[in-house]
Amino acid sequence: MATETVAKPRTSVRVGVQKFGTFLSGMIMPNIGAFIAWGLITALFIEKGWFPVAELGGFGTNAEGDPNVGIVGPMVTYLLPILIAYTGGRMVYDVRGGVVGAIATMGVIAGTDAPMFIGAMIMGPLGAWTMKKIDALWDGKIRPGFEMLVNNFSAGIWGAVLALGGFYGLSWVVQRFTDGAGAVVGFLVNNGLLPLTSIFIEPAKVLFLNNAINHGVLTPLGIQQSLEQGKSILFLLEANPGPGLGILLAYMFFGRGAAKASAPGAAIIHFLGGIHEIYFPYVLMKPILILAAIGGGMTGIATMAITNSGLVAPAAPGSIIAVLAQTSRDSYVGVILAVILATAVSFLIASVILRTSKNKGEEDDLSAATSRMEAMKGKKSSVSSALTGEQAGASGAQPGTVLTRPVQNIVFACDAGMGSSAMGASVLRNKIKAAGFPDVKVTNSAIANLSDTYDVVVTHQDLTERAQPRTSSAVHYSVDNFMNSPKYEEIVELVRSSNSEGAASETGTTAAPAGDAQPTAAATSVAAGHGAHVAEPAPAVDGQATEGKGVLLRESVVLNGTATDRDAAIDEAGKLLLDRGAVDMSYVHAMHEREESVSTYMGSFLAIPHGTNDAKEHINHSAVSIIRYPEGIDWGGKQVKFVVGVAGINNEHLHILSSIAKIFTNKAQVARLEEAGTVDEVLELFGKVNS
Repeated sequence: MATETVAKPRTSVRVGVQKFGTFLSGMIMPNIGAFIAWGLITALFIEKGWFPVAELGGFGTNAEGDPNVGIVGPMVTYLLPILIAYTGGRMVYDVRGGVVGAIATMGVIAGTDAPMFIGAMIMGPLGAWTMKKIDALWDGKIRPGFEMLVNNFSAGIWGAVLALGGFYGLSWVVQRFTDGAGAVVGFLVNNGLLPLTSIFIEPAKVLFLNNAINHGVLTPLGIQQSLEQGKSILFLLEANPGPGLGILLAYMFFGRGAAKASAPGAAIIHFLGGIHEIYFPYVLMKPILILAAIGGGMTGIATMAITNSGLVAPAAPGSIIAVLAQTSRDSYVGVILAVILATAVSFLIASVILRTSKNKGEEDDLSAATSRMEAMKGKKSSVSSALTGEQAGASGAQPGTVLTRPVQNIVFACDAGMGSSAMGASVLRNKIKAAGFPDVKVTNSAIANLSDTYDVVVTHQDLTERAQPRTSSAVHYSVDNFMNSPKYEEIVELVRSSNSEGAASETGTTAAPAGDAQPTAAATSVAAGHGAHVAEPAPAVDGQATEGKGVLLRESVVLNGTATDRDAAIDEAGKLLLDRGAVDMSYVHAMHEREESVSTYMGSFLAIPHGTNDAKEHINHSAVSIIRYPEGIDWGGKQVKFVVGVAGINNEHLHILSSIAKIFTNKAQVARLEEAGTVDEVLELFGKVNS
């Protein structure tokens, strides 16, 4: 078995809250850079900033006497909410959902004077979800050639309807909610009750609801308060590194064993790196230490309230560096005091608990506590391995992540997402279906389009390092043979074991938000422009396809190639694509560039040269060329007898690649292809595979 799986029963309430919280924070966190940019511009250029500039800060009037608009106001009014809406919509229904969600949110923005962060977090996913349901009504019923027309107009019309609904209805509702939430915060501040929020915030952090609370709730409210007052205390309710630092310092002085030895390194990661989850296992080792975190959190909040301090924008991650970078010009003393005093109080309480503990002999070790943390979080990450010194993974998977959930989403990624990844995905999909798991989704994607929503990521061994940072929560497999890699059997075993064990625990728990899942391969009709796609098993030979008409034509099949080496074979395959007007010469050059970076050798005497991801703009229409070399040619040390040139737009070429994948994983079919005497025999062979 390639990797370890853990299926632990979890209450539906907590799992549901974690899912919802993760979804909320997932709309904010990818856009934190935009929030930071807005915060820096605000801190520098508004009227009370470090370097006031009327034209940028949006105060005063210009030479004609008109008020300066600046960029601070438009960013917070339009840019940030639309980014949130697009991200939320894309989480539910890819790019199409993001676009419709952004259109819908524009109505909410125009319907009120207040920044519509809450409105964006509602309209973005809502617009995408409703668009997805509408698309399902005519899925598979659109006549060939009218897909783009229907897709574009349906998105435009429905987006306009939602924008009008947001303008006349939802904007008023969200405005009332925002006003009410602001009044609650004001009541807590005015009555000195805001420190009590630590009673809920600190335990929630250990349960991995920190991002949900901070970015899902506090950040939208804090932006509103910052816009009105120039700063907000809400940005530091959860992000203050003081409480966690105090606990780690206490372990440095009064801990024992592995906990004491690892605490200094954890403190550096926590305080400077801003990775708060590093201290969660230390609390789980002795749960009563949550009192230290609560005490430190309450002290920090009280200090900021007394000194009237705050940040101008979210501090993400919760590093002291990020905190100071976003501190309001008049709040440095208060914020620094809040961090220091929170650390001191947390340290004192934790020290007393550690020194007076009567059950030291029964105290959990760090590894056990880390395991509990991973079970709650649903994955094992490099942060936890920094504590225990363990490396996740086994013989097949790359080290770094161990799944603790059933495998539901697998992606095969390559540079361009049109050739080798589609072939590999088709092979792996067939194996997983044959193993009895048809609902496990196997898609393919360009590495540039990957997101951290997959359970398993499969790449060529030369591309793994590029894919890992984009999909850190997934298990990674590296392969060098796309047709018959032994790693595929390990992945099938992982799917079998994880889903069998997962059935005993909470069902429906996957790596992606609920709305992000795509239908199974047999039922999917992927909208144009999606980053990941499924190879549709529909016959498309010699112009007989219902989709992707004319992708493989008679004149694009050569039974006896003349090339004698790899580069000449690429030129020969590219010329067939050029002759059909499918690509321009720049695409052929990109085919060579792709080959120099990562080999397109697939195994089973097959290579599928294609362009890089950047070369897609040089494709005029989808086409596939097939050349047979009976004597074989050298392809980077591998013998190749079949070269398939690929140029693909959207999904039009994927059914041909699916056919090729099925043929080249069957030795009998490969033998028939080698013996074919006419082009018609080749075309017939590909046609029968998917019939």
